[in-house]
Amino acid sequence: MHSTAAFSILATVAAYFALLLIVGRLTSVRHDNDAFFRGNRQSPWYLVAFGMVGASISGVTFVSVPGMVMAIDMTYMQTCMGFVLGYFAVAFVLLPVYYKHNLTTIYSFLKKRLGGRAYKTGASFFILSKATGAAARFYVVCIVLQRFVLDGFGVPFPCTVLAMVALIWLYTRHSGIKTLVWTDTLQTFCMFAALALIIYCVINQLGMTVSEAAKAVADNSKSRIFVFDDPMSKQFFWKQFLSGIFITIVMTGLDQDMMQKNLTCKSLKEAQKDMCSYGFAFLPANLLFLALGILLTVLAARQGIALPQAGDELLPMFAATGRLGQAVVVLFTLGIVAAAFSSADSALTALTTSCCVDLVQKPDDERLRRRVHVAVAIGFVALVLAFRVVNSPSVIDAIYVMCSYTYGPLLGLFAFSLFTKRAVNDKAVPFIAVASPLLCFAADQLTQHFTAYRFGYELLMLNGTLTFLGLLFSGRKRL
Repeated sequence: MHSTAAFSILATVAAYFALLLIVGRLTSVRHDNDAFFRGNRQSPWYLVAFGMVGASISGVTFVSVPGMVMAIDMTYMQTCMGFVLGYFAVAFVLLPVYYKHNLTTIYSFLKKRLGGRAYKTGASFFILSKATGAAARFYVVCIVLQRFVLDGFGVPFPCTVLAMVALIWLYTRHSGIKTLVWTDTLQTFCMFAALALIIYCVINQLGMTVSEAAKAVADNSKSRIFVFDDPMSKQFFWKQFLSGIFITIVMTGLDQDMMQKNLTCKSLKEAQKDMCSYGFAFLPANLLFLALGILLTVLAARQGIALPQAGDELLPMFAATGRLGQAVVVLFTLGIVAAAFSSADSALTALTTSCCVDLVQKPDDERLRRRVHVAVAIGFVALVLAFRVVNSPSVIDAIYVMCSYTYGPLLGLFAFSLFTKRAVNDKAVPFIAVASPLLCFAADQLTQHFTAYRFGYELLMLNGTLTFLGLLFSGRKRL
C-alpha cells in the first residue's frame, strides 16, 4: 500500500478513537454498577434502536457480506427476511418476560424457572458463544488493518490486537452500557455514512447514475435472491428463512450482549419500539451491502482485475488499496472500525456483566467489576489471536455455524422454560446442554457421509430441539 493511504488509515483510526474517548468521558459522570450494567434504565429508545443496527451488523458484515455475491449471489437476503420475524418474536415474547422480572442479566430467569445449575449453564454457554463470536468479528477488522497498513510499518499482529482492545477498554471502563448507548449511535452513523459514500464512489467509477447502477444490479446474474428449486442446497429458501428467525432469537433475544442495551430503556413499550424499529432496518442495510458487492464485481470486470478467491477480500481489494481514491480508503477504514467497535465494546461490557452477576454473583461490588473488566479484555485479546488459525472462506458463515452449536442449548433452555410448566432435574441440565451439540455434530458428520444432504444454519434448530427433549424427558410435572 502507498504510504499516503497507510497514513490516511492510521489518522482516521486515531481521530475516531479520540472522538469515542470524548463521548465516553461525557457520559461517565455517574459510573456505579447500575450505570455500567443497566444504564440507570434511562436510555432513549430511538438512540438504542439506531445504535443497535451498528452493533448487530459488525465489522464482519461490512467486510464479508459484499463478497458473498461471488459464491451465493444475493441469497443471504432470505436469511435477512427471517431476521425481521425473529425480532418481532423477541419483542413480544421475550422482552415482556425480562421486564416483568426486572432482570439485569437475562439468564437470571433460568434460575427463577429451572434452578441454579440451569442458570449457570445458560450463562456459561453465553460467555463461550459471545467471546468466540465477538473475537471472530473483531479479528476481521484487525487482519484487514494489519494486512493493508500495519505490516508495512513492521507492527506485529499481537501488538495491533492489544492496542485496539486496550482503547476499547479505556472508553468503556467507567459507565459501560450507559456509554455504549451513545457511542453506538455515533458508530452506526459513521458506518452507514461510509457505506453510502463508498457506493457513490463506485458508481462514479463505473460512470453510471444511481438509477443506472440500480438497474445494473437488478439485471446482473448474481442478483438472484430466492432458491426454491433445490431442497438439498444450503441456500434453499425455507432453510435460510427459518434459520434467520431462530438466529435472531438466539443471537439477539437470548444474548446478554444484545439484550443489555434494550433493557436500559425506560419501559417495556419503549424497548419493543426499539426492537421492531431496528429489526426492519436489516433488510435495506444488507441489501445495500450486497448491491455494493455486485457493483464491485462489475467494476473488476471493466478494469480487468481478477476477483480474489476469498469473498472477504473483495471490498478491501478495492477500498483499502487506493484503487477508488484516498477518500474511499478513509471511508472504508471508518466504516469497518465503527462497525467492529460497536460490537466488540458491547461484547466486553456484556461479558463483564455476566461474569459479575451470573457466575460470581456479586453485582454490587465495583472493585470486582473493574477487575473482571480487565480480565475479560485480556481474554478477548487471547481469543482474537487464537482465531487467526481458523481458515474459513467466509468468517460470517463460520460464526453462524459456531452459533448453531453454542447457542442451541440456550434456545432449548429458554423454550422449555417459557412454553412448559414442568420442573427439571437441575443436576442433569449441564450434561444435557453439552450432549446436544455433540449429537448435532455427529448427525452432521454422518449425514454428510451417507447422504447428499448438507446441514446449514438449521443445525441451530436441531440443537435446540435436542436440548428441549432432553429437559422434557429428565423433568417432572410441576406440582
